Amino acid sequence: MTTITPPRCDTVEDVPLETRQALRPQSAQKVGYLMSRFPKLTETFVLYEILAVEAAGLQVEILPLQRERTEVMHREARPLVARARFTPWLFSWSLLLAHLHYIRRRPAVYLATLSTLIAANWGSRRYLAGAIAFFPKAVLLARIASQQRLTHLHAHFASHPAAVAYVIHRLTGIPFSFTAHGSDLHRDRHMLREKVAAAKTVVAISAYNREVILKECGQEFGPKVVVIHCGVDTERFRPRAHPTPFERQAGPFAIVCTGSLHAVKGQRVLLSACRRLRDEGHDFVCHFAGDGPDRRELEAFAEEAGLASRVRFHGQLTQAALRALLDDADVVAAPSVPTTCGRREGIPVALMEALGSGIAAVASRLSGIPELVRHEETGLLIPPGDDGALAAALARLATDSTLRHRLARQGRDLVHQEFDLHQNATTLAAEFSPASRP
Repeated sequence: MTTITPPRCDTVEDVPLETRQALRPQSAQKVGYLMSRFPKLTETFVLYEILAVEAAGLQVEILPLQRERTEVMHREARPLVARARFTPWLFSWSLLLAHLHYIRRRPAVYLATLSTLIAANWGSRRYLAGAIAFFPKAVLLARIASQQRLTHLHAHFASHPAAVAYVIHRLTGIPFSFTAHGSDLHRDRHMLREKVAAAKTVVAISAYNREVILKECGQEFGPKVVVIHCGVDTERFRPRAHPTPFERQAGPFAIVCTGSLHAVKGQRVLLSACRRLRDEGHDFVCHFAGDGPDRRELEAFAEEAGLASRVRFHGQLTQAALRALLDDADVVAAPSVPTTCGRREGIPVALMEALGSGIAAVASRLSGIPELVRHEETGLLIPPGDDGALAAALARLATDSTLRHRLARQGRDLVHQEFDLHQNATTLAAEFSPASRP
């Protein structure tokens, strides 16, 4: 038998992925992970959760509904992309044979499942179109899941991925679970009750989401709806060992806002708050990490507001680049707002990363955010959309270093206790076990 000796490395991420997999004990459990797109830079929580579940000893098959075309990719994602099972959109012999297999073997279940998809999503143009579009893939994925002898399926998002997991479950009998995050739950709840009823476990990323699910679907599902927070690697996101340039009086007060440039993130509110800070005479710079449909509009707004010299748009960043940006940050802002179409945040992972890095936070009192940012304890909360309150909170942290450091320290402690990636992934992996619940 060959003995594998791990190399000397400073951190876990320095150990090659192949070595970590070879050293990892293998479980008989084989879990299929479903997500809308892979590898999606803004959904790092899916990538790192998969790695953490594998580190806990389970085998994982990655079953994306679509392949994300991107030039920016986390280093850890590349080996996972190479082994992910991407399926065709259009005709293929494998897809045709999968449908013929279930039409011949389980015709009643095949037709009843398709009928449920249409009936339960009727009235929602988006979900109905998705159900029809993804059903062919779902049947092919059911065949793959059966051939690969998967013991469990887990879908990220209560929308299309959970619907596909439902189809696979109906055709194969493989139990499934899904995680409900933010807009996937709050924007449209068509078919939610059917998904919850069929799932073995429903994971809510916050107590707030759990109450939304039970209010919509019924209290009888209480035992199967569990709260498991998303998490961050607290060994990677840890407090810096040096004062920031602002604390050394060598630079302006540094504000960081991480996330897709989209209305739901409230970046326009932050820019309005920055205009107030400038008018009040504060010296600051605001960094936006991320990209999205609102970038040009936000850049134009910053220019019109006379903030061009105080605002930086960095675009998409890898996790390593984000950690470097956070290393000199004095505060992180997450001014999330609900949109007119019903979108709203869950608990932004960017906030977990910031608090894990020992940075004070200002965030909106919205959805599950107060479960992480506890007012005056681990951060400051403001009413959504209130640029005046946001500016006042940022100014308060800029001028009160004692408060800023206390909030940062207590935020870091909370992330360690309740939002640690490996701890929460171990809890989640236990839900995949056949013995976890009836």
